[in-house]
Amino acid sequence: MADKGKIRVVNVVGARPNFVKIAPIIESMKRSAVLDPVLLHTGQHYDYSMSESFFRELQIPEPDAFLNVGSGSQAAQVAAIMEKFDEYTDRDKPGAILVVGDVNSTMACSLVAVKKGIRIVHVEAGIRSRDHSMPEEINRLVTDAIADILLPPSADAVENLRTEGIPGHRIFLVGNVMIDTLMKFQPQISASNVLDRLSLRHGKYAVLTLHRPSNVDAYESLFAILEALGEIQKKLPVVFPVHPRTFHRISSLGLEAKVRGMSGLIMTDPLGYFDFSRLVRDAFFVMTDSGGIQEETTVYGVPCITIRENTERPVTVEKGTNELAGVSTVRILELVHKAMDGTWKKGSVPALWDGQTAGRITQVLEKEL
Repeated sequence: MADKGKIRVVNVVGARPNFVKIAPIIESMKRSAVLDPVLLHTGQHYDYSMSESFFRELQIPEPDAFLNVGSGSQAAQVAAIMEKFDEYTDRDKPGAILVVGDVNSTMACSLVAVKKGIRIVHVEAGIRSRDHSMPEEINRLVTDAIADILLPPSADAVENLRTEGIPGHRIFLVGNVMIDTLMKFQPQISASNVLDRLSLRHGKYAVLTLHRPSNVDAYESLFAILEALGEIQKKLPVVFPVHPRTFHRISSLGLEAKVRGMSGLIMTDPLGYFDFSRLVRDAFFVMTDSGGIQEETTVYGVPCITIRENTERPVTVEKGTNELAGVSTVRILELVHKAMDGTWKKGSVPALWDGQTAGRITQVLEKEL
């Protein structure tokens, strides 16, 4: 039941990256005299153990609603989310929805809301890769085109929105809310014993994450990455938390033996937030195709080698510690050598990545909704 006189805001999450962003927003909104926040989980990516650990560690309240849409093709998943969210809004009648990032749930719930005249708030608006082959890029473009309040994390994202014709009165530069979570939980991250469990020493190992279909679904791309990995793990241990889908692709493409033969590669199950962030923070360097990790490494000052041809977070390259390697074995190894010989750029933290973004978001919504 909505608090009388308050604006009911449905905060939508659908996948693990959303949890890290929504946690500080919900916490801040709950202190507001104007906003009545509720949490809705679409179930777009739902593994109970993985999701439950994130909710517990990040102190996120249990979702007020769970749509349980499950996996499926892009079209089937978007359709399922829209259908179930449409039914939910008929019952709940929110005053606004807040969506984060660029997953299918972000776009699907926004499409339902705009057709019903429900105001849309998009956190992390304006980031662009310019690569329309990425489903996330389409989700971002569609959501930003119909959102009422756009909350970009950095100045380049503001410029993208202005270039696309979004009126300035709808754009509010608030900073990067994911960094709020990173800073809040530093004591718990420091307390993680993951290095001891994996027999690692501070700054004497690398971290790898790999999940994008463009990298793991094509034999040529995956082989090129693993060729580089084979050389790197001879020089220092590489920790590789493996998503189940990634491991399935390694196996189905006939590359499991290649991976199993790497004595310096430490493969683990997906890790909780505290353990993984401790690994990233204390690594010599990180190799990834994830967007969020590019941001975390920039804040930590850790060299990041992004195994992609482009990034929707160019500020991490221009100001931070990130470099693009594509999927070239030679380029990946060139960047690894640069990190290991101590000539990596120093980098800096972008403006407003200060741990106070959720408070700024709440202030904007109290004024604008």
